[in-house]
Order: sequence, then structure tokens, then C-alpha cells
Amino acid sequence: MQMHIIKKKNETINLITDHTLINNEIDRSIKLYNWDFILSSLPSGSYLVGGYIRDLILRRLNEKIDVDIVVPKNAIEIGKKIADTFKGKFIILDDVREVVRIIFKHTTIDIATQISPSIEIDLLSRDFSINAIAFSFEKKLLIDPLNGLKDIQLSLLRTNSNQNLIDDPLRILRCFRFISELNFNIDNKLKNALKKYRNQLRLVANERINYEIQRIIRGGNASLSILLINKFKIFEYIQLERDLISIDLNKINFEKFNQFEREQFSPLFFLCQILDDVTLKELTFSKAEILHIKLLKKWKRILDKKNICELNETERFDLHKELEAILPSFILFLPEIFHIDWLARWRNKDDKLFHPSNLIKGNDLKKYLKIHEGPLLGKVMDYLSRELAFNRLNNFDEAIYKGKQWIQQNAPKCD
Repeated sequence: MQMHIIKKKNETINLITDHTLINNEIDRSIKLYNWDFILSSLPSGSYLVGGYIRDLILRRLNEKIDVDIVVPKNAIEIGKKIADTFKGKFIILDDVREVVRIIFKHTTIDIATQISPSIEIDLLSRDFSINAIAFSFEKKLLIDPLNGLKDIQLSLLRTNSNQNLIDDPLRILRCFRFISELNFNIDNKLKNALKKYRNQLRLVANERINYEIQRIIRGGNASLSILLINKFKIFEYIQLERDLISIDLNKINFEKFNQFEREQFSPLFFLCQILDDVTLKELTFSKAEILHIKLLKKWKRILDKKNICELNETERFDLHKELEAILPSFILFLPEIFHIDWLARWRNKDDKLFHPSNLIKGNDLKKYLKIHEGPLLGKVMDYLSRELAFNRLNNFDEAIYKGKQWIQQNAPKCD
């Protein structure tokens, strides 16, 4: 089998480069991933296009797949018939351009009507050459007018025309998504186009931008993508005053973090680098995401003024109380010398500083200390939790005793 080997940081990928072998692999994969049942419903002149072919060549197809198909005409009618026949969920994505989506358990199929006289001309208007490859179901033929296969071999992002970015400015962000997910480089002409047309993103729905950002910050090569987004000032159109955390991402070492921690917590860390609080809200990020970003920025600003070792007990306890759920995101802001110890302690659920807790429940405190629900109860519980965190509290009786002492000394100040 003719193969092409590309080497990237921490990975080696064997690509299939021969057209005939790719055709055979497409046929095989259609059966393997169990979507061959729709082929009988497609008219003559239908093509498989885009990301499915790219990912097959890169050997990135997984259990859940996205399939893009171009038909000569009547995409809505064809899609509805397929959905009804095979019990899929049917969605019209674009009524004017006739683009529909059919959702099955492990497969999503988008069907679009061909908009040009030939598939070759259609492919010229797609976002990047790596996605401008088609496969004829009828002729078992690979069609590659922009030499996208070569660009896949070169790990290169290239567009046929700047007009392709203007027609759908979201493609500007998709470029950074492919950098993050595929570890591809940007063609110099494309770099110039990204800088020139970056402000066109203002024309794109915020929800679509949110989706691409979520993909970018979760990619395996997100660091480089974030660096380039900031270098090209991609979000300058929406952030007049930048309240961002500036970190040299080239110096961040993720090796101390396990796979779960990298996947779960590095996205928040990256998000801090590119978007401020106001923009996060405008781009429809969740309240939880916005709150987490605010907390990370708050404590990063504190550490810009004070060394982590200089925090007093109350500050250190408050840090862990506020950041417990997302602490690995914050650890990435610390000097690397702290990473191993902080991660080990956070992974230990019995560590009472890194996972603040209480020996006594609020109802018991109300009963034994004769206090009511309210600010005083909260402050007593906070005090006892801090005492436990710093190993000055061992059992229930001590908690009651210390709680009484604290009220005697502090209750008048809390009125």
C-alpha cells in the first residue's frame, strides 16, 4: 500500500496517498461505519465531500462520524425521504441553499444541493483545499481540483480564494480550529487574508462563533492556535478594551497533568487568553463558564501582586474554596515548581485544604450553638472549615467547642 508518513510533535501519522487505495478505503469505511444503507436513496451524480474524506486520509475517523454529501438537486426532498425511511431526525439547516441534516445514533449526515454546473466548481468554493476533495459514489472516483491531498500530506491550510472567507467569515475561526485539532500550518497567503478579513467575524452569529471556540480550546494543539489568534488580533473587533491574562504558552508544561485534567481544565485556561468577561457573555458562553473565568482572573491578578507563598491563611483557604472545582486550570498559571505538589494534593480528595469541608452540618450547629440560619451561621461554618483545613480540628466535640468560642468573640461584630 502506498503510504506517506508525516511526523509531528509527539505523533507519527501514516497517510494513504494513492487515489485508488483511498477510493477502496472509502468504500470499506462506508460499510464499516454502517451508513451504506442510504446509498440506494441517493440519485445519480451524488458525491461524498469534505471532512469525512480528510479524516479518513488522516486516520481520524472514530465511532461518531459526520458525513457531507452533495446531490444534483432536491436535497431537502431527498433528505426527508432518507430520514423517514430509516428513522432519522430531520433538520433543515438552510432552506434557500437546500442544506439538510439527518441525525442517526452514531452518524450525522448533511446533504446539500450542488450549486454550480459541476462538482469541480462547487469544490473551488469550499473553505480549504483539504476539505475540497470529493468522491463519486457512481464512478468510484476521487476528485481533487485544488490538490487538497497534497496539502494534507504537507499539513497545510490553504484556501482557493479570499472570497471563500468573505462568503462565510466563520471560516476564519475554522482555520484556527484545524490548527488546534489537526496541528496544521497556515499558508502565507491565507495568513494575510486572515489578518485582512478578521473583522468580518462581526457578521457571524454568536452561537456559531461559540461552537468554533469550544472546538479550538479543546484541540490537541490549542496552545499554538491561541497564540496565533492573539497574534492576528482575531477578536479585536469585539473587544475594545482587553481584560485578558497574558501567559507565554510556549513555556507551559502540560506533561504533569493526566489526560482527564488536560481535557477538562485546559480549555478554561485557554479561554482566559482570548476573551474577556463581557465578550464571553455576548458570545453566549454559559454562566458557569463566565463565573469560572472571573474567578481565575481574580486570583491571577492577586498573584501578580503577591507571591503564592505570601498568601495568608485566609487568602489561601479562600483560594481553594473558590477554585476547588477548577483548580487544575489555575495551577497552569503557577510556576512549574508547584505543579506536581498541587496536583497531588488536589487529586487527594481527603486533603481538607484543597477540598474544603466540615466535620459538622449546619443543622447541628444551629442546634448546639443556638443560632439561626443566616450570615452568622455561614461565618461559623467557614471558620470551622478553615480550622479543619489547617489541621487544627479533629472531631465533632472540638468543632462545637471552637464554634462557641468563635461566636463569643465575633458574634457582636456580625450583627
